Amino acid sequence: MTEHTPDAAAAPGTSRVGRRCLVISLLVAAAWYAADQLSKLWVVENLPIGRQYPVIPGLLWWEHIRNSGAAFSLGSDYTWVFTIVMAVVIVAILWNLRRVRDPLWALALGLVLGGAAGNLTDRLFREPGFAHGHVVDFIAVPRFAIFNVADCGVVVGVALILVLIMTNRQMEVPRGG
Repeated sequence: MTEHTPDAAAAPGTSRVGRRCLVISLLVAAAWYAADQLSKLWVVENLPIGRQYPVIPGLLWWEHIRNSGAAFSLGSDYTWVFTIVMAVVIVAILWNLRRVRDPLWALALGLVLGGAAGNLTDRLFREPGFAHGHVVDFIAVPRFAIFNVADCGVVVGVALILVLIMTNRQMEVPRGG
């Protein structure tokens, strides 16, 4: 095989691309996680539960609530199930990050990872207790559920994944070139 064959040329670049995508995913996840946790810290320290604070009157306000359920407060009696599901999602993403060779897939998985980790932290360490904690939600818009920064990462990341799937964008380079 010469250096001009696709297999010989692809191997080193694939490795570099893979490392770059891994770094992108982990940096996005870490930044999103930090933004989520810092925003929740600010909310817990500054906003009483249940009170509304207008940001853009009639369009956006902060309202500190504690959510024991999933999205839209569904399943509030099954907090431990959501804890397990989030942990499994995080492990699955971390396991698959080594295969990612596309920066958009890296971005999408990083957003989901950071968001899932942010809400999992609440589930594990907030009241009422380990694995049963309530998630801090505070971003409110008219006629919609109250949510947080972690939720935004998960939703945007999953939406991007759906677009990538619908456009047949591959997460990894096919073997053999």
